[in-house]
Amino acid sequence: MVRSMRRVFGDAMISISAVGLLLVMLVSIDPRVREGVAGVWGSPGGGYAVASVRSQVREVASVVLSAARDNGIDNAPLMTFALVATVLVLFMLRT
Repeated sequence: MVRSMRRVFGDAMISISAVGLLLVMLVSIDPRVREGVAGVWGSPGGGYAVASVRSQVREVASVVLSAARDNGIDNAPLMTFALVATVLVLFMLRT
């Protein structure tokens, strides 16, 4: 039981780290993503309304997906390689 919980926790941490690394890479490459993330992180704290936070997250996600799609189209062979490599690594981690 404890080992399975450790494995689940480890897998969750790997997934969160991968998404974080992808976001950091997109922020460093694409100025649209950088501006979107800076708008969310640079806003003054305090009395956020849930709708405001939700709309900002939706806007940043839209910009991130748009940038990923644009970069994917520009670098199709590299994106194909990255997708296949990711699938192979996932299969390797599962066994």
